[in-house]
Amino acid sequence: MPTLFRDDIGGLMDHELWWHNHYDWFQECGYTLRSRYQADWVPSWKGSPRWYAHLISPDGIAMWSPFVLDATRNCDGEPVALKRVHRSVHPYEVDIGRYLCSPALSSDKRNHCCPVLEVLQDPTDADIQIIVMPFLRKFYDPKFVTIGEAIDFFRQAFEGLQFMHEHHVAHRYRRLPRLSTASDKFPRDCMRLNIMYDPRPMFPEPYHPMFTDKSLDFKRSVSHYSRTKRPCRYYWTDFGLSRQYEPDDVHPEENIILGGDRTVPEFKDEHVFTHNPYHTDLYYLGNLIREDFLQKYSNLEFMYHLIARMIKPKPEQRPTMDEAVRMLDAVISKLPWWKLRARLRRRKDDVVLHFLKDVGHTFRTASYLLLRIPAVPVGPDTVETVVRYKKVDLPHA
Repeated sequence: MPTLFRDDIGGLMDHELWWHNHYDWFQECGYTLRSRYQADWVPSWKGSPRWYAHLISPDGIAMWSPFVLDATRNCDGEPVALKRVHRSVHPYEVDIGRYLCSPALSSDKRNHCCPVLEVLQDPTDADIQIIVMPFLRKFYDPKFVTIGEAIDFFRQAFEGLQFMHEHHVAHRYRRLPRLSTASDKFPRDCMRLNIMYDPRPMFPEPYHPMFTDKSLDFKRSVSHYSRTKRPCRYYWTDFGLSRQYEPDDVHPEENIILGGDRTVPEFKDEHVFTHNPYHTDLYYLGNLIREDFLQKYSNLEFMYHLIARMIKPKPEQRPTMDEAVRMLDAVISKLPWWKLRARLRRRKDDVVLHFLKDVGHTFRTASYLLLRIPAVPVGPDTVETVVRYKKVDLPHA
């Protein structure tokens, strides 16, 4: 049994015990969990007189979600994410994930669905499956710097949702509100963000999975490249609420998602119990861009009209995803080069801070121009990412 439990500072919490109990099984499957979950774990801070020692120790940080944990793949040392899925709760998640990353669909460059590297079956519980995925990072961390970087995110997010809708899958995206913290850094449910990215091009040095600005040993901060210099690929994740429909079912109906985004107009009418998930997907994506970009930065005015269309109160007045992609392409095509290279201007910054940031950005932009680095990043496609992970053959459903 482990040295510490819930009652001890820094000890294992209740939601971590399942992972601790399955440590050896994961090892047999080819994956190593962090030392915190080993049966013979001895905390690295044991004997320290400092009450906060666990907070500055790499094995002292508890996992934030009971369903997702980081691990290392034994064969090559690649970091992966393990997601525990209860089929009785999310019966379609594994099948939809497998379908969207099947060889026939992975070759489409618009496919931004998180790759499924492997699916494991819990040997003690037939209801539990483990999805092995690439280890991804929150889409907004680190902060976007230029308009070109934001456009790259918009374009990848749009074409990814377009791809899903084209294959009759509604993501049924659910975005929970952020915590009211001074840093505004952590979302309420950080492990269930629906859009993330492969951080390896930007972060050449591995970082701690729980505190992603720290090195694995917690001794220093990790450095990273910009999105412009080292483009990344964004992925739609978490298909627990997703549904796939028949090709001729162009107007599917689903029950309202209780506990979801309360700003969705069709969720506010107490007399409406169903909704078209394709329409709601458009709202979710539009609202994400409104809250995380338009309300935060002052020079993305070219997106106002499109986002206003996507979040219209009446669902039937919103564009289809194909229409939204065409509108986005039209907007981007009209932007001059200097606009694409411009710095995103935070609304809360004062005049002095704007000036200081502009000076630094001018020198950085000059270096990009000399190196002929594109203003809008061009990242790898899904096939390249999967190959880098040496994807194994998927077991058949």
